[in-house]
Amino acid sequence: MSAQVTGNAIPRLALVGVFGGLFCGYVGLSAVIPVLPGFVRERYGAPDVAVGLVVMATAFTALLVRPVAGHLADRHGHRLVMLAGALIIAVGGVLYFLPLGVAGLVPLRLLLGVGEAALFTAGAVWTVALAPHERRGQLIGLYGVSMWGGISAGTFLGAAMLPLGYGAVWAFSGAAALVGLLLISASPVHARTGRPGEAPGGTVSGGGSGGGTSGGEERGTGPAGGVRRGGGHRLLVRPALLPGTALALASAGYAGLAAFVVLHLRARGIDSGVAVLSCFSAVYAGTRLFIGHLPDRFGPRRVAVWCGIGEAAGLLVVAVAPNLPVALIGSVITGVGFSLLHPSLSLMVMDLADPAEQGAAIGAYTSFWDLGLALWGPLIGAVATGFGYPAVFVAGAACAVAAVAVALRVRRPAVRPATTG
Repeated sequence: MSAQVTGNAIPRLALVGVFGGLFCGYVGLSAVIPVLPGFVRERYGAPDVAVGLVVMATAFTALLVRPVAGHLADRHGHRLVMLAGALIIAVGGVLYFLPLGVAGLVPLRLLLGVGEAALFTAGAVWTVALAPHERRGQLIGLYGVSMWGGISAGTFLGAAMLPLGYGAVWAFSGAAALVGLLLISASPVHARTGRPGEAPGGTVSGGGSGGGTSGGEERGTGPAGGVRRGGGHRLLVRPALLPGTALALASAGYAGLAAFVVLHLRARGIDSGVAVLSCFSAVYAGTRLFIGHLPDRFGPRRVAVWCGIGEAAGLLVVAVAPNLPVALIGSVITGVGFSLLHPSLSLMVMDLADPAEQGAAIGAYTSFWDLGLALWGPLIGAVATGFGYPAVFVAGAACAVAAVAVALRVRRPAVRPATTG
């Protein structure tokens, strides 16, 4: 069955498979996040540095594998690579049952980073291929909502299942990924290439710029660089450097919440600290869904400044929170700020990039997210060990302020091109 992009028509059945597969895959990935820190501490007596490393290890391989996953999706089909990602996540849920120890959990988390990179990158390229040119921004935004909706649901459900035991969480993680695999399998693609929206000749039906190949140039949108000429890869684009650096700095706040907010609140005698992480994820997704147009309306620079300040303020509230309601307020402020900081910085990249290299620039920019998490995982563990849990969130706030300073150094374009989504 062929799913072709014609005019403004959207192949809804294909999108259900892509978005649903991404959502379920991230439910499986995220279900273990709220319970993993406690598991590593209780089962193996691991120090804080090891906790941070285990939780954030996925970012190391995701950073390295995204370019490869994008290349493989272009060569072998988006669905095949996305299916491989979902399968790896499902297998990871089973491997949690083994008595691996910290030395085994780190390689397992690295493997799951491969699955996450394959799932997300192939799905992102697939979404662009499915989208009519005039609605790419809208569908890419919804793709992000699907990811963060999965993160929010996964963290909530993983925490809710903890009273049933760690085994229940591991089984749920694998089962959710298997459901995602089934949804991806059911998504219609072109029979020869496995690429949605592609006719036998290798071009997107209905036109649309950047939809196919011409002469010796092949275009893609994965983190490998997005624009490939003569088989080479452009791995880094100058317009992405400063916004990407700001994104990497801002990711310290999320890394701190994911790894240590539960332990931080537990040390203060506050139960249900996992609700803070779930609240952050829900607010992040809801902000994108309901007020995600603000960077377009008010300008990305202005919104980035206020959102970076908001993220910093929210993290400081979490650092000093004397009870769960105050910590939840901090997570709401942090979630709103970080949610709109990301698209604001991406708009800066698009404004500065040459139209022919916008895909490459956005791919390079996105890779800074993985780089930030890979660096902050062990670093925030060291901060927690040396200065205590509140210092983790103070450090995250300082990084958010630094992100604002970096964003202000991004030069303004002479004429800002029109953007969508």
